[in-house]
Amino acid sequence: MRKFGLLLLALTTVIVACKDSTKYKIEGQISNAEGSYVYLDELKVSSTQTIDSVLISKNGDFSFEGNVSYPTFFLLRLSENNFITLLVDSAEQVKVKGDAANFGREYSVSGSEGSAYVKELNQNLSRTKHQLDSLRTLQISFRSDANMTAKVEKWTQEYNDIRQAQIEYSQKFVSEHPFSMANVLALYQKFDDETYVIQDLQSLKLAASALNSFFPKSEHVQALYTNTLQLMQEERAARMKNFIQTQGINSPDIVLPNVDGKEIALSSLQGKYVLLQFWSAMDRGSRILNPVLVEVYKKYKNKGFEIYQVSVDENRYEWVDAIEKDKLSWTNVGDMEGSLKALSMYNVRSIPYNYLLDREGKIIAKDLKGPALNNLLGNLLK
Repeated sequence: MRKFGLLLLALTTVIVACKDSTKYKIEGQISNAEGSYVYLDELKVSSTQTIDSVLISKNGDFSFEGNVSYPTFFLLRLSENNFITLLVDSAEQVKVKGDAANFGREYSVSGSEGSAYVKELNQNLSRTKHQLDSLRTLQISFRSDANMTAKVEKWTQEYNDIRQAQIEYSQKFVSEHPFSMANVLALYQKFDDETYVIQDLQSLKLAASALNSFFPKSEHVQALYTNTLQLMQEERAARMKNFIQTQGINSPDIVLPNVDGKEIALSSLQGKYVLLQFWSAMDRGSRILNPVLVEVYKKYKNKGFEIYQVSVDENRYEWVDAIEKDKLSWTNVGDMEGSLKALSMYNVRSIPYNYLLDREGKIIAKDLKGPALNNLLGNLLK
């Protein structure tokens, strides 16, 4: 029993030690701040929350402890305008040194890789902004100079080169540190004109995917991931718009095989009003809508109406079975690989979804459901 008791005590000690090892600690010295408070704020997506505050000792010492489940952004703050940003992970022992007079500009940090990255990113952007501001000041100061035109041209080139160097630095940082939460800061940094330093979608996708796989519960990562998905959708929509404008057509053609393997083009139905319907045999919403389409098709098929239904399925048996059970007698096509090209060309984000094309193949309506389709066809095919 005595040995068991000793073993239990040892095990308990190990557990406690492990538990304590998950705590972060932020400590350091801030000179010329004796008797002042230093605050620790958690930096959230759209707000800050004060976590703790301590009185700075006579020697300038301070210390905070706490727990985090993933790298978290903090503000170490003397006042509203005098602070530094830290990126702290669990078990990190962070040491900060600085002076109260210029704490937000000059400080040292160790024991935290994320916080070192944050300092590097902020200081690099600060230098860039200072250089750009100096060039703007030169243009104002010499605006009455006789050689102003030549100087402006030179300064404009320098200005653009400095901005481009910052963009390339930030993009390189993201590509070299894909799993660092510091990327969140890099991706949302802005120039003084409020434009984002990084604007290419590839950098966003790289960081969002990598960080979401490691820190899916982080509020910052969730916001980044959602924002990236939205930008990807907007890019697809812009590509479709550009395609339509450059190709001079309103509706891109689709050529897919029917259930017999025969390829049928959407354009082959020109001369009729065509409902281009995207659906899935496995989707409840699509199946509910099918009986409505059957009734509309019976009513208008002899008046110049046709349906070109694109399946996004990957299971041929389910697709064919649904066509038979739902009595879908119109043109039904699909490559059994999701018909991804057709989805992309028409910027389809959800199913069921449809476009109504006129006799010349131009889109005249979209996402028609229930009585909306019947009412519109009733007016068009009187």
